Amino acid sequence: MLKSAERKISIIFILLAIGYLILSYQLPPYPFVPVDSDFVPKVLGFLLIALSIILFFNSNPKEQEEKKSNISRQDLRILLFVTALIILYISLLEIIGFVIVSMLFIFSCSWMLGYKNFKVNAIVSLLFPVTLFYIFNYLLQINLPSGILPF
Repeated sequence: MLKSAERKISIIFILLAIGYLILSYQLPPYPFVPVDSDFVPKVLGFLLIALSIILFFNSNPKEQEEKKSNISRQDLRILLFVTALIILYISLLEIIGFVIVSMLFIFSCSWMLGYKNFKVNAIVSLLFPVTLFYIFNYLLQINLPSGILPF
């Protein structure tokens, strides 16, 4: 039954989604809001369960045995670099702030993944976090960490 890696991964995702849903049902309700804070986590949890079930039934163990996936050293280095960037991003978000950390993350991640146009990369990595910061802080009134920036 669990011969392919996809089936094993789908079971792990289902268990993670169940734990995620249990925690999302424990979020406190807020009065006077049309959509409560637990809506999106619940939708994401049920979506993860549905997609995991689809993955479980779409996997073919015979096909999996025929094609063994070989990851090159270059791809493995890129994967480890992006993972380290994500961990660094999470660690420095509160300290340095959303705008600066996001700029550095977007620029270095897209550079490492092969996009070498420096000007476009710099413009996008500057405008995207600044625009998101403005939308969240001033239009939606959801405070993102400003960190070392004075605003």
